[in-house]
Amino acid sequence: MNINFLKDTVKEIISSENTKGEKLQHICDLLEKEISYYDWVGFYFRNGDKEELKLAEFTGEPTEHTIIPFGKGICGQVAVSNENFVVQDVSEQDNYISCGWKVKSEIVIPIFVNEENIGQIDIDSHTSNPFTEQDEELLEFVCAQVATLY
Repeated sequence: MNINFLKDTVKEIISSENTKGEKLQHICDLLEKEISYYDWVGFYFRNGDKEELKLAEFTGEPTEHTIIPFGKGICGQVAVSNENFVVQDVSEQDNYISCGWKVKSEIVIPIFVNEENIGQIDIDSHTSNPFTEQDEELLEFVCAQVATLY
């Protein structure tokens, strides 16, 4: 993973003339293409005033989990905790919503605007135990950049 290349490319995407949705899609596509163990990359955002998340742009296999109640699964827990959640082995999580039998691990990083959690980036991997501090650093950077769109 060339973290500096990825950060620079994300900055270019954010500053482009594309729509917000196009920018988010380009980020999903970039991360999934450039990081071999990122098998599904997507953004979830708070669904209006509801206590739930709604799937926005993503890259990877379609998921039936387009709405996730706060507190449910890894994404729903991050909506409540406001903290990064790294799951190296999803089979060890009681409160896990399976998006597919191939998923072995997941990382979710919240997006903050004015100290409010407005959404998150969600990465699923078909590899067990792939995520490092470098992944968290990169995804925190991505989330900070995405926050500038809101």
